Amino acid sequence: MLAAAVLTAPLLALATPAQAATGPTASVTLGDSYISGEAGRWKGNSVVTSGSRAGTDRAWTGSEYDPSRAYGTSYANGCDRSDSAEVRSATGIAQTQINLACSGAVSANVFRASNGGQSYKGELPQADQLAAVAAANDVKLITLSIGGNDLGFADVIETCVKDYLIWYSYCHDDQQEAVDSRMPAAMAGVGKSVDEIRAVMTAAGYSSSSYRIVLQSYPSPIPRGADMRYSESGWSRADTGGCPFWNGDADWARSSLVPQISDELAKVAKAKGVQFLDLRDMLAGREVCSKATKQATSTTAPSATTSEWARFVDAGLSASQGDTRESMHPNYYGQLALGRCLTLLWVKPTGDQSCRNTAGQDATGMYLTAR
Repeated sequence: MLAAAVLTAPLLALATPAQAATGPTASVTLGDSYISGEAGRWKGNSVVTSGSRAGTDRAWTGSEYDPSRAYGTSYANGCDRSDSAEVRSATGIAQTQINLACSGAVSANVFRASNGGQSYKGELPQADQLAAVAAANDVKLITLSIGGNDLGFADVIETCVKDYLIWYSYCHDDQQEAVDSRMPAAMAGVGKSVDEIRAVMTAAGYSSSSYRIVLQSYPSPIPRGADMRYSESGWSRADTGGCPFWNGDADWARSSLVPQISDELAKVAKAKGVQFLDLRDMLAGREVCSKATKQATSTTAPSATTSEWARFVDAGLSASQGDTRESMHPNYYGQLALGRCLTLLWVKPTGDQSCRNTAGQDATGMYLTAR
């Protein structure tokens, strides 16, 4: 028995990462712009285009705009990891919050370089960055948002906007076909991303029960046509609202496209044995141009209970505010809400969940329902 104990002790030491045993606990996020914190610069949207944009622009210094106030050093390369990103705004999960996600990333930017991964915006593949994090910390939660760029989500939005502003035609017919054609490869990439994360953690000495992986979906940034506060005729949706979409395309995006992506991601999560966080309805009633919200004005300050929780389309005929890449992403308020979703999920170690908001409340009104 003594000999067995002597032999077992070194094996146990090898099974547990030395750094993780003494390093701080960590919550880590990987993936794309919807989890990096893109648009976290903005507290709602405003009709005021100068100065602090009626208090919505957190980059305003009083004399100029400094986006690094929200995005830190990541603004320089465009990863746009904001200070309000969900990993940062979530509470009670871990001692350290580490954001490895990068705006614009695709699945190949998550894979390890040794397994086909690609560097992006001057940074190593995210799984390789995770390896260093796993060695220096005791990682407890890894949250992943990926697949949207593999599906060409930004291209879909651009096409729909152009069809509204320029071509006066619907986009949903040809764009549905394009999404369908990309879906198998995109979901395979999501699945491989999960595999790569697991491989990194195993190589770092973690057991499968010592940490959790959560795969999350995407919220719809626009409401259905009937819930738009601006008529689809005229230029108000583009000039004022920043929601240049036809009702038919808005209905398709809200009722078909976003649910389709969520359902496919849920299948991947189930197949890979990871927890799934469904965010399709997270912004319901808080979307860009939703009748339940309003923009900030020179006399109406932004508010977490009345402002939009997603960034409007900063393109077309409207005056420029910020960067176009911020369009159609959860803004500061939306990211605080996402952080609350993650906080609530942390205390539910098993089971897939959907996260929703409570009308008239701020991020504290977020709640989960079993999916």
